[in-house]
Amino acid sequence: MSEACFTAADILLPAAGVPLDPWACIAVDQFTSQPEYWQRAEHLADGKPSTLHIVLPEAYLGTPQEAERLESIRRTMEEYRKSVLTRKVHGYVYVERTQMDGTVRQGLVGAVDLDAYDYAKGSKPAIRPSESTVVERIPPRLKVRRGATLETPHVMMLADDPGCTLIEPIGEKKEQLRKVYEGDLMLNGGHIAGWAVEDPALLAQIDSALNALGSQEAFDARYPQAKGGAPLTLAVGDGNHSLASAKACWEELKKTLPPEQQLTHPARWCLAEVCNVHSPAIEIEPIHRVLFNVDCGAVLLALIAWSDSHAAGICFGDAKQQSFTLAGPHVANVLSFEHPVAPLTVGTIDAFIEYFMTRHIEARVDYVHDEPAVRALCRQGGVAFLMPPFEKSDLFKGIVMGGVLPRKTFSMGHAEEKRYYMECRNILGEE
Repeated sequence: MSEACFTAADILLPAAGVPLDPWACIAVDQFTSQPEYWQRAEHLADGKPSTLHIVLPEAYLGTPQEAERLESIRRTMEEYRKSVLTRKVHGYVYVERTQMDGTVRQGLVGAVDLDAYDYAKGSKPAIRPSESTVVERIPPRLKVRRGATLETPHVMMLADDPGCTLIEPIGEKKEQLRKVYEGDLMLNGGHIAGWAVEDPALLAQIDSALNALGSQEAFDARYPQAKGGAPLTLAVGDGNHSLASAKACWEELKKTLPPEQQLTHPARWCLAEVCNVHSPAIEIEPIHRVLFNVDCGAVLLALIAWSDSHAAGICFGDAKQQSFTLAGPHVANVLSFEHPVAPLTVGTIDAFIEYFMTRHIEARVDYVHDEPAVRALCRQGGVAFLMPPFEKSDLFKGIVMGGVLPRKTFSMGHAEEKRYYMECRNILGEE
C-alpha cells in the first residue's frame, strides 16, 4: 500500500446473487433507544446473508444478548469469508446514495491509514476527528474488532474540496466502470449503487487530487488564519468513535508486530467512505441546546455576567461576530458576541453553559436537532440557545482553529441516511 492517508484497498463484496435488502444494514449507533427497529431488521435478515450478523447494534450493549452475539459474529465472519464474500475490488468503490429528498450523495470507499489519524487532544495529523472523542465509548466497540477477521465500514469522512477534484470526476466516468451493486436498502434506507474503480490511471488521479488537497499550499490558501500549520486532508464526518476504536485496536496490535509487519499489516487501515463536504447532497445542520429547570431571565443575567467576566462583548442584535437566539417560554432575543471565546458560536455557548451548570445544579441540558421541537420545548418551560445555520466551511475552520468541534455541534442528515454496512475487508492478514 502507498503512504497516502486514504488509499486503494482489497474490498470484498457479496456474491452477485445476494440481495442488498437485507445484506446491507444501518450503522450500529442508530436507533439505540428504539429496539423495535433492530427487531424488524433482525426479522428481515433472519436466515439470510446480512451485515447485521457481523456487527453489534449498540441497542444490545449491556444486554444478556451481548456475549452470545459476539460469539455468533465471529462464527459468521468465518462463514462469510468462505461462502458469501466471493467478489473482490482492488481499488475503490464509487458510491451513489439516493437520499430521502431525491438528492444523490457521492462517495469513494477506500482505506484510511490509521497511522495518519489520531484522536488525542492537541494532535494534528492529516486525518482528524470532527468532535471530541469520549474514550469511554471505545471499549464496547473494541470487543467487536479485537480478533475479528473482517471489518465493514460506516465511517464517513469529509474532504474540503470546493473545486470538486476528488470524487466528482470519478462520477463523470461511472458509465465506463464495472457496476458491482445496486438496489434498495432495508427499512426506508433509500437506493444505493456502487462501481469498481480499479483502472491505474483513475487510481493515480485520485492519489493526485488527494495529495493536492492535503498540501501545505492548499492548506494555507484555505485557512490563512492557520498559515504554516500542519495540513488537514480529511475530517471524520460520522463514525468518530468507530474510527477511534479501529485506531485503538491497531495501536494494541502494532506493539506485538515487528517493524516490517507494522508497515503492511491490513489492520493498519480501516475502510471508510469519503464525501465532499461541498456537495449539495451533504446537509449539515446545527444542534441546538435546551436548558431545563431554569428561568429565562436568570439565564440571560448569568450570560451577561459571564460575558463581562470573559470580555466576550455580548449585545442585543446580530451585528457582531457570533449571533444566536435565546428563547424562553414567553420571549426570544437575538444576541451576539463581539469577542467570542471560541472559533464557533456553539463553542462559546457551550463554555457559558458549562459555567452556568456548575452554579445551578438543578439545571439539565439536552441537545436537539429540530428547531420546531426546540420551540415546543420552550413553550413547556425550556430555555433554548438556537444556533445559527451551520456553514460547511465552519466545520473545517472549527477543526483547524479549535482542534476539534464541541460535542453535538452538527448532524449529517436523517438517521435513515447514515451509511449502511456494505463492503467488507479482511483485517487479519490471512486469505
